[in-house]
Amino acid sequence: MDSQQEFETLFKDSISKVDMTPGCIIKAEVIDIKDDFVIISAGLKSEAIIPKNQFIDSDGNLEVKLGDNVEVTLDAVEDGYGATVLSREKAKRTKVWKELEGYQQSQEIIKGKVCGKVKGGFTVELMNVKAFLPGSLVDIRPSKETDYLEGKTLDFKIIKMDKIRNNIVLSRKAVLMDQNISPEDIAEKYTEGKIVSGYIKNLTDYGAFIDLGGIDGLLHITDISWKRINHPSEILKVGEEIEVVVLKYDTEKNRVSLGMKQLGEDPWDKVSKQFELDSKYKGKVVNIADYGVFVNLGDNIEGLIRTSELDWTNKNVNPNKILSIGDEVEILVTEIDNEKRRISLSYKQCLENPWVQFAEKHKKGDKIVSDIKSVTDFGIFIGLEGNIDGLIHITDVDDGNNQEEILRSYKKGDEVETVILSIDADRERVSLGIKQLADEKFQETIDKYKINDELKCAITNVSEDGITLKVDKLNIGILKLTQKELKDALEKDLYKKQDEISCSIKSFDKKNKKIVLLKK
Repeated sequence: MDSQQEFETLFKDSISKVDMTPGCIIKAEVIDIKDDFVIISAGLKSEAIIPKNQFIDSDGNLEVKLGDNVEVTLDAVEDGYGATVLSREKAKRTKVWKELEGYQQSQEIIKGKVCGKVKGGFTVELMNVKAFLPGSLVDIRPSKETDYLEGKTLDFKIIKMDKIRNNIVLSRKAVLMDQNISPEDIAEKYTEGKIVSGYIKNLTDYGAFIDLGGIDGLLHITDISWKRINHPSEILKVGEEIEVVVLKYDTEKNRVSLGMKQLGEDPWDKVSKQFELDSKYKGKVVNIADYGVFVNLGDNIEGLIRTSELDWTNKNVNPNKILSIGDEVEILVTEIDNEKRRISLSYKQCLENPWVQFAEKHKKGDKIVSDIKSVTDFGIFIGLEGNIDGLIHITDVDDGNNQEEILRSYKKGDEVETVILSIDADRERVSLGIKQLADEKFQETIDKYKINDELKCAITNVSEDGITLKVDKLNIGILKLTQKELKDALEKDLYKKQDEISCSIKSFDKKNKKIVLLKK
């Protein structure tokens, strides 16, 4: 027997021991790896070429190397061209299907990765085989929030398999139903202080719902972080798996209250060591509300600057006009309330105090010429340097009986001269007076004029008591009229406030500090 015949005899003897039925699984050796395909040998007539992508795992990695023995499916010993046709993919699928059939029959729990959302549910990868998870079998209770499951590896049960249609149906609900326990058992399972993990199912303005596997827990926004946040999305993301601590289980609502910040150190424990009253510190503006500005003082500790502590001259200032988010600021600690866990801050007290500055530059008796900022029922506010206000109380405007009428003769924007009556920087008050200048001003005015001098005067008040006029910005003019003339003037409305009339000086009433005028 020559060597050729001997080889054929040995070959036939070897393959006679191999199951040559198409579709059967046989062992083969990897003998070469190319860019696009892998060459393997099963000891048959020829080597087989299999696309490389059949050897790539779910993570995109090549799962074989030279010399490895792998299981393949025999499709054909000869394909018409003398080549052996083998399939790695079919072998893997056949082996996996057998394994999955075992899970279905035993109803054993199997882990799978949720790959993505499709019509009516999700696709799930089980041992590199795609399965279908209907939306109705995702949870015990129907839920619209299911997107958070994408990419998660979860427990399932196989409830249906159809090899011909290559169809596998899963249920997560069946797993959770097996775990479904009584409220008493849940209360025991979720005892206060126990640390559990779950997936973030949904975010709302007031917190986050956590899927704990069979029951949902609520993580309130105030229990997410020790620092102030406006929305849970600043810290959390739907689909994330997080650890939380059980704060309370409500048996009536069957709801678990959860906390996340409680897993970390309470920053308030450090407050007494880090901060002192009436001391200055630096911080960063992190939030602005209508009622004030929140400042991060470090270590998740925040303080509040109320609007009244933002500006020396405007107690109700818009906080956004003073500070912006991200500003680095110096502040003074004005209060530490351990019971309410609150630190009160002042921004203005780290700035120059215009009231103190005014008190340092001025004293009682100083005369000031400034503009009227506003006129109220009780007095006149005068604009002073440093953007502060001084008040002329109605009783310090004029000594006459018609104080209210005289008060209304002053208008916003008018320039007036006043004398400082008192300065109280602590109470942020400057009291001013006009009538206190009356003697001096009256004397200056009568020194300026003489009897029968003609001048134009503005009417400041018209009443049954008479008609008063302004002479050199002072309400010291009185129009001389008989009772009949005054009555006719009132009935016929001959004189109006703000009207200017030509007059002549009749006399000077030094006792009452008035100038008696006659109409020309």
